[in-house]
Amino acid sequence: MTSGAAPDHEAAVAQLGDDWVPGPDGVPFRRGARVLLLDDADRVLLVRGHDVDDPGRSWWFTVGGGVDAGESPHDAAVRELAEETGLRVAPEALVGPVAVRRAEFAFLRRTVRQDEEFFLARVRGAAEITTEGWTDVERAFVDEIRWWDLDALAAVDIEVFPVELVPLVRGLLGGWDGVVRTLEDER
Repeated sequence: MTSGAAPDHEAAVAQLGDDWVPGPDGVPFRRGARVLLLDDADRVLLVRGHDVDDPGRSWWFTVGGGVDAGESPHDAAVRELAEETGLRVAPEALVGPVAVRRAEFAFLRRTVRQDEEFFLARVRGAAEITTEGWTDVERAFVDEIRWWDLDALAAVDIEVFPVELVPLVRGLLGGWDGVVRTLEDER
């Protein structure tokens, strides 16, 4: 072992969570499952978080998270939706994956990489959102959850991830055509 680098790296990955593992280049990596959740008014549910190093920088992103060992992305999407919002969808109501992307971004003061699958789901009627299932990490950087009208979302002046979210969701409003879209690599 050289100069303590490995223990520091291992501690950093551990802070991220068990679903993050060092990639071949040492960058923490995980597989992710995300949900494009729509309501009766065709609004999409998003989460707003902030950068722990720069609390003035915030962005909107889709509900979702890491795929646990032995878990399918489909099952992870259903689980993450319930944990992050309290909303439950029947596994068979989840459509897709409708899109995939590879993203590299800053999280908890380090660069991480995530391969994501996006699924589509709908909720009917008034859906009460709870944050009781949030982890300590989520409580530290997540600021709010809200439903977004697509026109209003297209006009926001903070970042939205994935960057192609509005056109992606608009293309799915009439249903999924069976084509898995590859979203641009975000760095």
